[in-house]
Amino acid sequence: MPRMLDVSDEVRSEIGDDEADRLLGGDRAPDSYECTSCRTPGDTHVEPTSTVLFVGDETAVLAFAHARCIPSQVVPVSEEQLVGAVRSISQSQSGAPDLAVPVAAPAPITPTPSTPVGGTNQPPAPGQAAILGITCGLVLHGKVGHASLVVEPTGPVGRPASTSGEDEFLDLLQDAGFQPVIDLDETPEQLSGWSVLVAMGKLHAILQPAAAGGSTGWWQAHQPLQVTDAWRMAASQLSEVTMYAVPAGMVGRQPREDLLRQALERAVALGQVVAASLPLAGT
Repeated sequence: MPRMLDVSDEVRSEIGDDEADRLLGGDRAPDSYECTSCRTPGDTHVEPTSTVLFVGDETAVLAFAHARCIPSQVVPVSEEQLVGAVRSISQSQSGAPDLAVPVAAPAPITPTPSTPVGGTNQPPAPGQAAILGITCGLVLHGKVGHASLVVEPTGPVGRPASTSGEDEFLDLLQDAGFQPVIDLDETPEQLSGWSVLVAMGKLHAILQPAAAGGSTGWWQAHQPLQVTDAWRMAASQLSEVTMYAVPAGMVGRQPREDLLRQALERAVALGQVVAASLPLAGT
């Protein structure tokens, strides 16, 4: 029985025509799999299935997903993250061969200092660079819950080479296209070139446009960060994530989403929030 498999041109260009044809012919594709997006079972014989290629610095690993969840695509990840992906895929697709093929190294994602989701926002030590703290949560826009990230540095963020000590974090983001938030119920405009990378059910990075084309890392987790099922489902359904940014000490670590919203509303009232909707990259 033929498999209902989609191999995008982007994936085909990475793995080659011969490997793509073997996949479509059934030689290298599993009968059943765990969707790399929604983490529920799938069957390549009875439902449209997407091929998702996780690309590291030197190797690539192929995973599978329901076509209704995500299209066939290439997802860039670090080599360290790829190790975890291989382990997860191997566990969920026991008996099915993993595809690991040499690839041309993509533009590297430069790691940016980070704290865990909901991490503490203590002031940095004198002379120490500010760290970006990330908090995940669902923020209601009207009656619709949007997967959101609140980015808050641990101290003032200045422009490159600036020695004034002045905090220009929000100004820098506005220069990049983020807009001031006036009403938390309004969904901000989508920002071209930026995206949020979620792979294997975890938050990996916030990507920004690269000067030479493509994307590069604006923020990247030291280790992929676990997100809730509700957050991941909201992001997947809308294919985007709302990113809010605030100055140091404005929101802080909030243990509940209702408290996070209250803190954001206070920051909005002070004119201290910028935001944008970022497309969801990966799964």
